[in-house]
Amino acid sequence: MKKVFLLSVIISLCSLTAAIAVPKGKVLEFTHSPMGTVKFSGEIHQEAGVKCKECHNKDTFPKMKFGTVKVTMAEIYAGKLCGICHNGQRAFDAKANCNRCHIKQ
Repeated sequence: MKKVFLLSVIISLCSLTAAIAVPKGKVLEFTHSPMGTVKFSGEIHQEAGVKCKECHNKDTFPKMKFGTVKVTMAEIYAGKLCGICHNGQRAFDAKANCNRCHIKQ
């Protein structure tokens, strides 16, 4: 009985963690770009109608864990990763709007 309870608690915690990968009010910061820090807000993307699974899938960002995929501008410009949407059609074009993501401090 204790094993079943423990398993259900673990499953609940795992699903809760996946549901709040970037919780409301939290912003992920990518600080290693010479162009400036890139800030990612899950809240802004959610408000734009983007569902987590649109990006977190086997082809784009397979794990909901910060830093598991190396993001480069070459990949984005090639229409991969963030560039799947940030191509000027669905969302602003990454090529023409560097300062929308990269913020020099």
